[in-house]
Amino acid sequence: ASSHHWLLAWAGLELNMLSILVIIMKPKHPRTAEAAIKYFLTQTIASTMMLFSSTINATQTGQWNISMMTDKYACTMLLLAMTMKIGAAPIYFWLP
Repeated sequence: ASSHHWLLAWAGLELNMLSILVIIMKPKHPRTAEAAIKYFLTQTIASTMMLFSSTINATQTGQWNISMMTDKYACTMLLLAMTMKIGAAPIYFWLP
C-alpha cells in the first residue's frame, strides 16, 4: 500500500516510529531509557522538518500530492528529514 498524500505518509511514518520506540524501551535499564529519549527526539525533529517541507510545498503548488514536489527548498528539507528518519550518515551519530 502507498500514499499519495503528504499527511497520510507522515502518519504512517509516525506509527512506525511509535512501534519501534516501544521495542527500544522493553528491557528495563537506564541505557534503554536514554536510547529511547534520543530516538524520540531525533525522530520528532525529522517529523517536524517533514511536515514543514510538505507545508512549504503545499503553499507553492496548492496541492498535498507527493508527486507535485517542485520547490527546491522543500525538496532539500524533505531529503534531510528522510535521512534523519533512516539514520543515514552523518545523522547516525545521534541515533542510539
